[in-house]
Amino acid sequence: MTLKRRITVLFIAGLVIAAVVGVYYMPQSQQTSAAISRGGRRGNPATTDPVPVLAAAAHKADVPVYLDGVGTAKALNTVTVRSQVDGKIMEISFTEGQDVPKGYVLAKIDPVTYQAAYDQTVAKKAQDEAQLANARLDLDRYTRLAATNAVNKQQLDTQRALVAQLEAQIKLDQAAIDNARAVLSYTDIVAPIAGRTGIRLVDVGNLVRGAEATGIVILTQLRPISVFFSLPQQNLPDLTKGMAEGELPIDALTPDGRSALDKGKVKVIDNQVDQTTGTVKLKAEFPNENLQLWPGQFVNVRVLIDTLRQVVVVPTAAVQRGPNGTFVYVVKDGARSVTVRPVTLTQQDDVRAVVATGLQADEQVVTTGFARLTEGAQVTVSNAEDAGQLAPTARPRPDGTRGRRGSERAKGSPSAAANP
Repeated sequence: MTLKRRITVLFIAGLVIAAVVGVYYMPQSQQTSAAISRGGRRGNPATTDPVPVLAAAAHKADVPVYLDGVGTAKALNTVTVRSQVDGKIMEISFTEGQDVPKGYVLAKIDPVTYQAAYDQTVAKKAQDEAQLANARLDLDRYTRLAATNAVNKQQLDTQRALVAQLEAQIKLDQAAIDNARAVLSYTDIVAPIAGRTGIRLVDVGNLVRGAEATGIVILTQLRPISVFFSLPQQNLPDLTKGMAEGELPIDALTPDGRSALDKGKVKVIDNQVDQTTGTVKLKAEFPNENLQLWPGQFVNVRVLIDTLRQVVVVPTAAVQRGPNGTFVYVVKDGARSVTVRPVTLTQQDDVRAVVATGLQADEQVVTTGFARLTEGAQVTVSNAEDAGQLAPTARPRPDGTRGRRGSERAKGSPSAAANP
């Protein structure tokens, strides 16, 4: 191939490559020009469409201050009911899980031998009483005869001693009767406290002994019930101050922490701090009327130690976090735009946050729709009753499915206040 022909081929190849590159880059250039002609929608927030958001008004309210902990429910009294005498069980008169009053007869033991022992002591006392009556008659006779010197004084003194001896014997017999009566009463096994019976530990016909540790049934007092829990030692000043003013209110919470199983009072703070954990143990008491608490159950508790009076409150969903700390988007200009407002918080939970500085009551704050917000962004505000809720309700989509009406929280995003 000659040099001229090679040059011609290279020139044609270059034209082909230039044409391909031009075809590829032309649509993108046209798109860029079109975007510029529309006013730069991506670069100028002031010319974008208003961002739809949900907003709620900050307001003043009394906010309780709680200390949260995890405790264990424990029966106020627990008794293992045992037999105090040996014998065969003739009858069991309770059902497992039954609520019984104090003094209720739970079981009966064969009383034959104990009844016989009681009857024997009663008969012995009757015998000694007859001897005492005869000795007193002889004492009266000797007393009259001694006045006429018919008997010597020694016989009179001997008879007085016999009467005193028989009177002491009567007291001894009475003590034996009382003991036999008590032993006989032990054949009726009664509930020492009011409570609920557990699973039966022995059946009818079995021989039980007073020294056995197993027992017949475990009786547990469920109303009221105690809850033991621990709090960090740093909370001791608040706890002791509250206890000095009266018993602190406490709530036993459901597993999700949204509602209270029961309401009670803190009864005592332990007299020492556990040095291994740095916590102090507390005991609370709950009425437990509906039996929501059960011995051995783990339960979340919260102690009311203070109440913040008339503080500014906003939904927790409105609070965002950026490089400079917490902030909120405040609606301004008649609900047409937003501004970033730094705030400081006193406390915060899943539902609401207490604002110490940076916000006034009745100011509107954005609770949903943060993804495209920046300083001065144009917005359209909707007033939703459930703004800031953690569990939004569902609404139908055009395709018939149900979507979630939740918050687009940018919590934890450092650029939440800077990027649309």
